[in-house]
Amino acid sequence: MSRIFLSGDIHGELEYYKVIDYFENLALYDEELSKDDYLIILGDAGIVWDGGAADREVQQALKDLPVTTLWLDGNHENFDLLEEYPEGIWHGGRVHYIDESIIHLMRGQIYDIGGYTYFVFGGGNSIDKGSRTPGISWWPEEMPSTEEYEEGQQNLEKHGNKVDYILTHTCPEHVAEQMVSYLYPGEETLQRYFDIISETTEFEEWYFAHWHMDEDIGNYHCLWNNIIELE
Repeated sequence: MSRIFLSGDIHGELEYYKVIDYFENLALYDEELSKDDYLIILGDAGIVWDGGAADREVQQALKDLPVTTLWLDGNHENFDLLEEYPEGIWHGGRVHYIDESIIHLMRGQIYDIGGYTYFVFGGGNSIDKGSRTPGISWWPEEMPSTEEYEEGQQNLEKHGNKVDYILTHTCPEHVAEQMVSYLYPGEETLQRYFDIISETTEFEEWYFAHWHMDEDIGNYHCLWNNIIELE
């Protein structure tokens, strides 16, 4: 049975040490874990940013982990560069292969990993995009397209609107309203889409990141500094 670990944002070279430190401190580091176990980063991974030395440093560090790294996109990713990586089908859903042990999970896909099903939908809004440069440090593809929204709903319908886990970067609007006092504009469509998913889909737990806090609201869980292993 595969072991599954979840992490919030690591922002590439800025904070990838969080996951490196976590696995270095795990008991029986070399004896129990394998590439058949998985770390899933819930967006703003920064694994594909500018194709330069920092990307190579982060990717090498993740390749050196004893587990395979899976990640969904957040709002701080280079979407132009990401689209240059080869696409394929992995565990039932579409992916980009960054490396054989670094795999990007695409929006609206459902994956069967270790006997459990995961609905994955990345994306989010950058509230600081006014100070960023389009095509260099910000991309409009950070927010999903109509086609991606539709594909996500269609894939859920094919699975009887039932999965074990939902993994996203941001969260449903009704959850955000319980976590923070002010919702930043620009993400309403995506959050309300997740509201619909939460009402029409049977699931056990929903994990997300984006908000830079560790918070549990019922079966919704925001991750930031905490890295958890699914039981």
